[in-house]
Amino acid sequence: MSRSTYDAPVIRHYVAGGTEHGGGIGRLVGYVLSEPAAGLRHETVDTRGPRWRPLPSGLRLARAMGVLTADWVRGTPALQHFHIAGRGSTIRKLVLGGWARLLGLPYVLHLHDYAYAEDLARRPRWQMRAILALFQGARHVIVLGQRDRATVQYALEVPPSRITLLRNCVPDPGPRPPSRRDRVEILFLGQLGPRKGVPELLAALASAALPAEGWHATLAGDGPLDHYRAEAARLGLGGRVTLTGWVDADRAAALRAGSDILVLPSHAEGFAMAVLEGLAQGLAVVTTRVGAQGEVLTDGADCLLVPPGDAPALAEALARLVRDPSLRDRLGTAGRQLFLRRFGMADYVRALERLQLDHVRAAAPEPRSA
Repeated sequence: MSRSTYDAPVIRHYVAGGTEHGGGIGRLVGYVLSEPAAGLRHETVDTRGPRWRPLPSGLRLARAMGVLTADWVRGTPALQHFHIAGRGSTIRKLVLGGWARLLGLPYVLHLHDYAYAEDLARRPRWQMRAILALFQGARHVIVLGQRDRATVQYALEVPPSRITLLRNCVPDPGPRPPSRRDRVEILFLGQLGPRKGVPELLAALASAALPAEGWHATLAGDGPLDHYRAEAARLGLGGRVTLTGWVDADRAAALRAGSDILVLPSHAEGFAMAVLEGLAQGLAVVTTRVGAQGEVLTDGADCLLVPPGDAPALAEALARLVRDPSLRDRLGTAGRQLFLRRFGMADYVRALERLQLDHVRAAAPEPRSA
């Protein structure tokens, strides 16, 4: 049996929920797949399914193990790219990484977690031993910021030569036309919950610091929708706030195109895709100095940064932007310039593929006998 022939080596991206239901990680991988590749084929493997799980996640994981086995049997020139976060994501990657090592298949880890060092601190000792083996067995580890680089190097003992900092990027939606709306549109995109700062956001929107009229806020994302709708009603927000529930990529893009301000008051992030998408769209961004965001964003220059959990500071930042169109325009223009300089998708995919090609060429498996 001869080696299987392919037009290009395959990069298999393992993502819980795939590109449609995988949150920010899924969106990033979807953007990679939509960008013209240079000598590689990118494919996705869903390791969990949607959060509501119409198909048991164990079956999805078994199918992912089957993909690894098929690559081993066929001798496919492939690199397994495991996108990893904390909690259940790490457990799934322990299974897949262990299976890949058993088969002798090369893999890289791409760490996206918002607080991985804290997640590791809660793991029992036997899990930590397995996690160390997972990371040390990777050909390479990709991180989003300096905090995660330190975690991987010092807590997980991966040599610096096998760690690369590669910040998230997004496609260019094109220049944003001038707003002709009578009211300022504020947009939140993310999972509804305390980590994303939704309770403080609702409190800020209900604050007397904001004008009584002239603005509207849309909160788009999955989570306890009924709870937050009831909270918005209790705070008297009425018709000034709309909670849409989960939206697909096209609807999210339409919401960004129709907005003036992107707000994400998270308590913890790796590097939020919603913030990058807001910068790319030329929206005035209000967010927090968490994760890698504090490494690249400058308060008052390309965004407004507020402390996590500080509803009065958030209300004041939003009020400034609602009242001052020139400030919105200045921050939106500066944010888009920052995106164009540092976060373009084409450059990201080129850097990613250079790293991937080095490893897929070095370790293509031999085909097994039929």
